[in-house]
Amino acid sequence: LSFVLTIFVAVLAIACPCALGLATPVAIMVGTGKAAEMGILIKSAESLENLHNVDTIVLDKTGTITSGHPSVTDIVLLDSSLDEADFLAEAAAVEAGSEHPLAQAVTEKARQEGLDFPRAEAFEAKAGRGVKADVNGHTCLAGNIAFMEENGLLGDEPVAGRCRETAKALAGEGKTPLLFARDGRLTGMIAVADTIRDSSITAIRRFEEMGLHVVMLTGDNRVTAEAIRKKLGIEEAVSDVLPTEKEANIRALQEKGHKVAMVGDGINDAPALTRADIGIAIGAGTDIAVESADVVLMKDSLNDVATAIELSRAVVRNIHMNLFWAFFYNILGIPLAAGALYPAFELRLSPMIGSAAMSLSSVCVVASALRL
Repeated sequence: LSFVLTIFVAVLAIACPCALGLATPVAIMVGTGKAAEMGILIKSAESLENLHNVDTIVLDKTGTITSGHPSVTDIVLLDSSLDEADFLAEAAAVEAGSEHPLAQAVTEKARQEGLDFPRAEAFEAKAGRGVKADVNGHTCLAGNIAFMEENGLLGDEPVAGRCRETAKALAGEGKTPLLFARDGRLTGMIAVADTIRDSSITAIRRFEEMGLHVVMLTGDNRVTAEAIRKKLGIEEAVSDVLPTEKEANIRALQEKGHKVAMVGDGINDAPALTRADIGIAIGAGTDIAVESADVVLMKDSLNDVATAIELSRAVVRNIHMNLFWAFFYNILGIPLAAGALYPAFELRLSPMIGSAAMSLSSVCVVASALRL
């Protein structure tokens, strides 16, 4: 009876599921803590685990790949009755009501030139196209080529042909051409360019090394998008995307079987961030983007996206390793505690040793997780 009780107590001591129970939560806790140290806020354990399954990274352009602080590079006059200062002042007046970074670049240029521009009235904005407003009694338009075509301002006349050629040339340099019109006549064009973050170039190289497919989403025209794609070495660029179409692009990738991570910063990115398997927001972005995301980058660097994925992969590997060794430990320890060696060698495990062995397994699992 004493032998049986000893064996029974020894088995109970070593066959504790603590190590198996600790394998996952400890690794998750250490992983999220390490991410926080690096300025990466991961909102849930599920998000940290799901990151390692991602095979496609979708990047918004403005404010994500680029700094989000574009500046005016070229001013082209199409109306000989206007001088550059008058044209820029009128353009700034039209764009002053918009919160788009490109519009803000125009108004900032006017302020730098010391120009006073009038207050626009009856302001209207069409998402992904342009704006319309009344300035000094004139109906003024500002926007992309598609917006001007929709308003019948790019027909077959010579000025329209010149406008298209100039816009194409500017777009080929990676700049975004903004067209302006007054009372149904084109007045000029302003080219705006956004600086690419140094971290974006490095991050895209890291994505490729990790075997991830990279897609850039932008509202820019095809020529501009292609120029930026080639400059960065991105595999795929989707251009002329309206704010309402970003979510549809994410859904289309998911329907093809991809696990998608979306990186964005603006209000128009929120539906796409929610739709993606993992939504990643730039910390300096809008509140609604941050709220919609699963992961928030506090340092505004795309390198942190690659780091978060690498960390997720390391955490999942650690979990698998912990589970394997905890299970393997019990597979060996339980027969030993049950007296498997007693018939041949008359060896049995003391309950005290069994208790120490049980504690050791838990200590090993925690120590393994702390290696992260």
